[in-house]
Amino acid sequence: MLTAEKKAEAMQVFRRTAIDTGSPEVQISLLTARINRLEEHFQSHLKDRNSRRGLLTMIGHRRRLLDYLKKEEPSKYGLVISKLGLRK
Repeated sequence: MLTAEKKAEAMQVFRRTAIDTGSPEVQISLLTARINRLEEHFQSHLKDRNSRRGLLTMIGHRRRLLDYLKKEEPSKYGLVISKLGLRK
């Protein structure tokens, strides 16, 4: 789980308004923060299969959100990809 401070930090970059929590950019940012946190968890808990399944679900959800953003707003897609460092 992310702490409130980490969540606010992840949302701050991509917010459209002060209370924006549902835009695709914010959701992608939050999912990326959760995915990164789980990747750290797997460094020490190699056999945690249930959490790994949750990780794969989050990765799929983020992928669908990125596909939607690429289709609807390509300029924002490029911005999100570059700021989060998702593509090489």
